[in-house]
Amino acid sequence: MARIALDAMGGDFAPDAAIAGALHAILELAPEHTLQLVGPRDIVRDRVSALATGELAPAAALAARLELIDAPEVIEMSDKPAAALRSKPNSSMVVGLKLQTEGRSDAFISAGNTGAQMAASTVLLKLHAGLTRPAIATLFPTARQPIVVLDSGANVDCSAQELVQFARLGAVYAEDVLGRHNPIVGLLSIGEEPEKGNAVVKEANQLLRNAGVNFQGNIEGRDLPAGGSDRGPIDVVVCDGFVGNVVLKFYEAIAPMMIGMLQKHGGLDPEQLKSTLKHLDYSEYGGAPLLGVRGVSVISHGKSSPRAIKNAIKLAAKTVETRMSEHIGRRLGDANGSAGSVA
Repeated sequence: MARIALDAMGGDFAPDAAIAGALHAILELAPEHTLQLVGPRDIVRDRVSALATGELAPAAALAARLELIDAPEVIEMSDKPAAALRSKPNSSMVVGLKLQTEGRSDAFISAGNTGAQMAASTVLLKLHAGLTRPAIATLFPTARQPIVVLDSGANVDCSAQELVQFARLGAVYAEDVLGRHNPIVGLLSIGEEPEKGNAVVKEANQLLRNAGVNFQGNIEGRDLPAGGSDRGPIDVVVCDGFVGNVVLKFYEAIAPMMIGMLQKHGGLDPEQLKSTLKHLDYSEYGGAPLLGVRGVSVISHGKSSPRAIKNAIKLAAKTVETRMSEHIGRRLGDANGSAGSVA
C-alpha cells in the first residue's frame, strides 16, 4: 500500500492540474493506494467538487481514498528556497514532506518550486549514509528504451566521488523502476576515451571502474538519443547537474520542434504526429525522483498537465512498491563497507 501526498498548490496550473491529475490517478491506481491532497483545505475541497464531473465523475465515488491535508501557505516559484522553508512552515510543500517523517505518508510529489523541494526534502527526509548530495534522476526517451540521466539539475558542480554516488543511485532506479537487470552505466563526456573530459570526469572514469557498477565507460552526447554507443546499450547516464539540465531542456524542445516542422512542410495530421512522438513528451514520465533522500520525493515539471501529474503519481507508487529508497540504502551501505575493507 502506498500513501502518496500531492502538493495541490504546486505548478503553473495549480490547483486544477494537480487535482485533476489526482482524480485521473485514483481511477487507475490499485485500490490499496490512497492519495493525500495537501493545500488550503477549503480551496482544495471546492476544486475537487468542481472537477469531479464528466469523465472524472466516477472519482467522486472513491472519496474514501482521497484525504485532504490542510496547509494554508504556498511556496511560490519566485520564493528563495531557504527563506521560504523558514518563513512558510505551514506550506503545502513542507507539510506534505513532513507527513513522511511522521510516518503518515510514503511519498511526496510537487510541480512547484524545485529548489525549495530539494532543500526541504534534504532537510526533512535526510540523506542516506555515505551521500553528500541527492540527485534528480530523469528518464530520457531513446531509440531503444528510456534511460536514466542524473544529475539533471540538483547540483551544478560535482566532485568525481559524487558522480560515482550518482551512478549507484541511478543503477538502483533502473533496476527497481525500469526492471533492468545489472544496468549498464555510462559517463557523459566529450569522447569515449578515458582521457577525454575535464579533470572531474577523467577522475570519475577511473573511480567508476572499481565502483561495483556495470560501467561501460565514457559516452558522448550523440549516444543519448540512440540509447547506447557502438559498445552496446546503456541504461544510466551520469553527469553533473549543469550538463544534465542543459541536455534535459534541449530534449524537451525536440518534440514541439519536430511536430511544428512536420506540420509546416509535410501537411501531416497533428494528432497522429503527437501520438507518434508522445514518448518525447515529458508528461509521459510525469516526474523525476530526487534520489538519495530517505524517502520518496518526486519533482514534476512546473508546467505539468493533469496527465503528467497522473503519471508522476504512478511513478511514486512504483518506487514505494519496490522499496527503492531502502534498496538505495543497502546498496550504499554495501559500497561503503567495501571501501572500508579495502582501506
